[in-house]
Amino acid sequence: MYKNIIRPILFLFSPEAIHNLIFIAFKIASVVPGLKWLVGRIYCSNSKSTEVEVCGIKFPNRVGLAAGLDKNADAFEMFGKLGFGFVEVGTVTPKAQPGNPKPRVFRLKKDRALINRMGFNNQGVHHMVKKLKKAKRSVIVGGNIGKNKVTPNTEAISDYIFSFRKLHHYVDYFVVNVSSPNTPNLRELQDKEPLTQLLAALKLENNKLNSTKPIFLKIAPDITNAHLDDIIDIVGATKIDGIVATNTTIERSGLSYSDEHVKSLGAGGLSGTPLTSRSTEVIKYLVDKSNGSIPVIGAGGIMTAQDALDKLNAGASLVQLYTGFIYEGPGLIKQINKLLDEQYKS
Repeated sequence: MYKNIIRPILFLFSPEAIHNLIFIAFKIASVVPGLKWLVGRIYCSNSKSTEVEVCGIKFPNRVGLAAGLDKNADAFEMFGKLGFGFVEVGTVTPKAQPGNPKPRVFRLKKDRALINRMGFNNQGVHHMVKKLKKAKRSVIVGGNIGKNKVTPNTEAISDYIFSFRKLHHYVDYFVVNVSSPNTPNLRELQDKEPLTQLLAALKLENNKLNSTKPIFLKIAPDITNAHLDDIIDIVGATKIDGIVATNTTIERSGLSYSDEHVKSLGAGGLSGTPLTSRSTEVIKYLVDKSNGSIPVIGAGGIMTAQDALDKLNAGASLVQLYTGFIYEGPGLIKQINKLLDEQYKS
């Protein structure tokens, strides 16, 4: 029904218009008596075989919503009712910011892909804290944190620490986003020295708060194996808990559209099917080189249940959807959980 009826209607409108419409619909659905319960009955997996513990957190299933859809923690409860085992909110920055000029999201339908250059548009960490504080949470929530666009890289640590402190009591784990291609110079923070300093500072802050909240690092798919080796060393040295692999890519090779058309869309991160293989390669490399010592959340190009299984077979402990959810709808979550239920029962 979603792919044949709902999606063709939704795709008549701009991606951001549909995003806003869906969030309005979620808000209405959340106050209609019994509707959240009904949605949960349809989509949520109740199988014990899909449960898993990662970094001390017991997840009801391995399928999460990646950061970028629920930027302000406005709809995480409703996403939980659609079957997600966890929801990552953000990326959030200390201060509210509008992000990059519109239009900034583009569909590549023939490739089942998106290009986005949102630029960390969000209402700021104080808004997010209010949302999380008010909610009666029934879903695991991760907080994805970044720096404000106007903050120079030399002062980035203070931005990450600020959001970390504010969110600490209201999320179950953190993801440090230094890999978005849509904030100028942000990816420079993935270099060995600044990344080590940033992660060490966050780990120290976690210790000061007498906390064991897991901290994950989200990395780009466009880095070399040598750089991945550095990241494995940094994770070991700073003793953070894991890696999210991967963010969107700046690569444009192998697309079905002409170079002229792709160039006309401008800069941004590419997600969806073109990212499937590379993100799985990165997961496998990280797991193999670290001898499985680093938990990895697999993200990037999960468009089918088999894609999710491939990432888990490559060594990921959990997986996350974004573009696959947009193209395939909530039925994809159910399909993945059904396949994993069959795999882990046998």
